[in-house]
Amino acid sequence: MMNAKAATFVILAIYIVIMVGIGFYTSRKTKSTEDFMLGGRSVGSWLTAFSYGTTYFSAVVFIGYAGQFGWMYGVSAAWVGIGNAIIGSLIPFFLIGKRTRLMSNHFGAKTMPEFFEHRFDSKALKTVSAAIVFIFLIPYTASVYNGLSRLFGMVFDLGKHGGLVIIIAMAILSAAYVTLGGYKATALNDFFQGIIMLIGISTVVILTVKEKNGLSACIDALNDIKDDKGNTGTLGSLFGPDPLNLLGVVILTSLGTWGLPQMVQKFYAIKNEDAIKKGAIISTFFALVVAGGSYFMGGFVRLYCTAKEGDGTGRTFIEKGSNGKIIYDKMVPALLDTAMPNILIGLIVVLVLSASLSTLSSLVLTSSSTLTNDLIKPHVKNFDDKKQMFVMRIFIGIFLIISVLIASHKNASISTLMSYSWGALSGAFLGPFLYGLFMKKATKAACWASFITGVGISVVHMVLFSLGIDLFSDVKSNVIDLDCKLNLLSPINAGAFSMLVSLAIVPIVSAFTKAPDEKIVNDAFSSLETSKK
Repeated sequence: MMNAKAATFVILAIYIVIMVGIGFYTSRKTKSTEDFMLGGRSVGSWLTAFSYGTTYFSAVVFIGYAGQFGWMYGVSAAWVGIGNAIIGSLIPFFLIGKRTRLMSNHFGAKTMPEFFEHRFDSKALKTVSAAIVFIFLIPYTASVYNGLSRLFGMVFDLGKHGGLVIIIAMAILSAAYVTLGGYKATALNDFFQGIIMLIGISTVVILTVKEKNGLSACIDALNDIKDDKGNTGTLGSLFGPDPLNLLGVVILTSLGTWGLPQMVQKFYAIKNEDAIKKGAIISTFFALVVAGGSYFMGGFVRLYCTAKEGDGTGRTFIEKGSNGKIIYDKMVPALLDTAMPNILIGLIVVLVLSASLSTLSSLVLTSSSTLTNDLIKPHVKNFDDKKQMFVMRIFIGIFLIISVLIASHKNASISTLMSYSWGALSGAFLGPFLYGLFMKKATKAACWASFITGVGISVVHMVLFSLGIDLFSDVKSNVIDLDCKLNLLSPINAGAFSMLVSLAIVPIVSAFTKAPDEKIVNDAFSSLETSKK
């Protein structure tokens, strides 16, 4: 095992040198804020597709979501990966990619808040949306750190405070290459990291199934295990034991990408429309392999883990946290510890590190650039490019410090943190951004309504969930007369609900509020009349 650990350290060292080296290389080509934030709007199809995919998938998916939803839904959890590929990757490239690129270029917008300012002629919308971005990207970043600490703790047995050490180390590493090269460093690193993710996920899936005597034997064994309702024959079935709540996961993790600033801004930076078409195919394939493979692998965690101590099966006992809930985040590390040969542990560490650092880099870049460009710049005189990049680098550090503090909390669940982040961000922005691209009659008031409901639903739910208050405890059994009852207090379903509310509320409020200025609207949509390459 010592040899395996030594090999893992060597692989990590090489990986880190490459990451920082790319940062130094791209720093020489980063001359302006547009270079730092968007790579000069000249990023090609392969880099954009890999950047989109690696931003999308991180330790949150591989460690947190794959473990939790694999445990809950069995192999049917793979539907989440399919949804991520089709709804979360393919459709947004074709549906909003071209319009986002053209309209954002026409506005000169570098961030989503700037888009809202120009599209709806409101500086207040820009200010508030920038604050929402900064605040609610923090729990998502914390969830990524949490996933990293779980895996490193399993591999290196770092003791009581080892997880915190890893979190801090990863924060420093991600800050290093982002502050050096900005978006270009992020895009190049994402491509390199994406290759590692494709190879790593494929290897893990094959070995996970092989360890339990093949796919057919795995399915049969899953069907012999009781699900959380005490039923057998469901965990290996096509739609699993709870298809309704599984749908909530698909919506949250797939539709949410349409309104997330760190995802949408990939279309701001893409080189041309041909690159969008090629990028759509590449990103969809990437998502099918990485997300589909992660959730499919997670579907077999019950073959490796148990929630009953000393059950005689030889599976790893997963204890409960101080809050009384099963620690789902430990399941995939336990699976890997059994299924993976020691010599390949280094590959898995680099796999999860690649997935996580690529996501982290996009999150911290989006957050710091939004805060600097949309909140600080309008109120500071003579704020040139040099000063802006300096302030952005300062905010990268602040953002990461806050995220580390949240991630170090022992009851910080990966899926819960990510659900609140995506629910608030996409719940606030999805409707205004999508209708802003397509509907001339979308109004400023409708944007405010979506901001309020998206953030409001998430914050209220967060308070109720943290206090353990269930407003629906007396009516759950009568809400839906099905074997699978919708868990209305789940952070997952709350996030999905806020997104659907955003899509519904914008056209409804727009129909009853003051129409937007015709000159502003015509100017915005004039950018779509001529395709710019």
